[in-house]
Amino acid sequence: MNAITKLLGAAAAVSLASAAPAQDYAKYSDAAIERELAQKASVEMIAMVPMRDGVGLATNIYRPANARGPLPTILWKTPYNELAYKTATSRRALEAVKRGYAFVVQSERGRYFSEGKYEILGLPQTDGYDTLTWIAKQPWSNGKVGTLGCSSSAEWQLALAGMNHPAHAAMVPMASGAGIGKVGPFEEQGNWYTGGVPRTLFHVWLYGVDNPLRAELPRGLDQPTRARIARYNDLDAKKPEVSWPTQIKHLPYADLLKDLGEPPATFEQLTARKGPADPAWRTGGLYHDDKGWGVPALWFNSWYDVSIGPNMALFNHARAVKSDAEASANQYVVVAPNTHCAFARLGPNFTSGDRDLGDASFDVDGQVYAFFDRWLKGERQAFLATTPAVRYYNMGANRWDKATQWPPAGVTTMRLYLRSGGRANGLSGDGRLDAVAPPAGEAADRFTYDPANPVQTIGGGDCCNGGLVTAGAFDQRVIEARDDVLVYTSDALTQPTDVTGFVQAVLNVSSDALDTDFAVKLVDVAPDGTAYILGDTILRARYRDGFARPTMMAKGQVYTLKPTPITTSNTFLPGHRIRVEVTSSNFPKFVRNLNTGGDNERETRMVVAHNQVHHAGDAASYIDLPVVRR
Repeated sequence: MNAITKLLGAAAAVSLASAAPAQDYAKYSDAAIERELAQKASVEMIAMVPMRDGVGLATNIYRPANARGPLPTILWKTPYNELAYKTATSRRALEAVKRGYAFVVQSERGRYFSEGKYEILGLPQTDGYDTLTWIAKQPWSNGKVGTLGCSSSAEWQLALAGMNHPAHAAMVPMASGAGIGKVGPFEEQGNWYTGGVPRTLFHVWLYGVDNPLRAELPRGLDQPTRARIARYNDLDAKKPEVSWPTQIKHLPYADLLKDLGEPPATFEQLTARKGPADPAWRTGGLYHDDKGWGVPALWFNSWYDVSIGPNMALFNHARAVKSDAEASANQYVVVAPNTHCAFARLGPNFTSGDRDLGDASFDVDGQVYAFFDRWLKGERQAFLATTPAVRYYNMGANRWDKATQWPPAGVTTMRLYLRSGGRANGLSGDGRLDAVAPPAGEAADRFTYDPANPVQTIGGGDCCNGGLVTAGAFDQRVIEARDDVLVYTSDALTQPTDVTGFVQAVLNVSSDALDTDFAVKLVDVAPDGTAYILGDTILRARYRDGFARPTMMAKGQVYTLKPTPITTSNTFLPGHRIRVEVTSSNFPKFVRNLNTGGDNERETRMVVAHNQVHHAGDAASYIDLPVVRR
């Protein structure tokens, strides 16, 4: 593994574009990294790059020693502690300078040695733009900047790409979904919600990142003094350890961090918003699909990440919007079977959760630098125009596939209906998936949802939650044994069935509660019964007519729910079965609905809901699977 491989995650597979072999810096000792960087790079630590409002952002600048002529630049912007002589940062910088790049690492506003007040996503439309302008004006710059990063080092890039800065020549956003507001059918507002249901990962993440009581250096210090201070002081707050499995149960949810003694900050500000349609979501740094797109991009996404659906929808938007024709024509995506930013795990004998997924090797680093060589150095042969627009790992078949679009061309819809004799509860029930629509009068399935005893999250796509959930392809049979989980399973398949694209569930439901949630899960059942989760979705019933029109339910009335799609690629092999689970909670991944119909995040009172999933006639429930015919 080299520098990017070590930190972002990467692999070692067949590359579809040429690139120089990378040095395996992961094997270097910390001391060896420092020695070689001192030999091969000119380093300026904790330079203060001025923003338009006078705030200075702490920035490390690494350039090839004795470089002749202007250089292309890779910009890594981060809310994390990466400037204070970190070996990890040095590894990345050493890789870049040896390939002929200047490497610039910058702390976001209000983080560590940067001045100003922290704001989630780091003010990409001003601070990001101003940083690109500053780099382009430096005597060592050739005026072309590529942005790179994973997760929080990627999410800020999206809104910036919509501004089409003249120096922003290319971008490699990896696991960047928390930078997306609304795109296509997804209105998750930076992964704060799915289907209007808040995700719990942010209270853990913000506890670690947000620090309104942080220490700061006095303004006016010269650069050598700042660099010397950074050598011995990282300004990294050490907060008390928290038992998140216990704390996550605290009610009301809005006081989750207040209960730990935290002062009001970003979590409270965002939790105060009134659902996904609150206009305040338009005031920050999120990218929304009413914006243009101006930058060629090489996207890296993952099937078991927190935001695969919005990420693929944004890739499609960037290709289609054509506000910059060259940018839209040069969008490429790689989708791997790993979890959030864990590209380093890709390789032979790859496993996800309980599932063996074969050889998932891929030359991530080679492709990153090939892409930058093409757009920052003008080396057209480095990343060929014939490179497939979509490269994705097909689970089950355990192979890399390619396509010209997403979903792949020629996908057809296989509709499977949720059916039963009215007793689909758990694995011992009679639920089944059937290509034949149910006749009129087929009984509905019933289950009781008690918020005090929610269905536990096991696997799936998630991240950054303090160990509350371990993402991946874990066996769901423990969950499927519960009476409050409806289980619908197909007959064993006789031929391979390649399901690749957006999977759409449609439920017809009723309840005796004013409001409740409906969660859906897609599962691949192996011949031995192991039930591997592929993906999940959820919808808060009050938002069935749109996030701007929350409406309570009337007791016993049947409503049609259409949650946002599950996004995956999986071949169900002969002997395997397709399974769909339906219930009303997926906790602690998603905040529990207390079923009162009130302000859920500020309540402590719980109501038990008696819910039904209907099958027959105009109230049929089903799942539409995108099938690639081979």
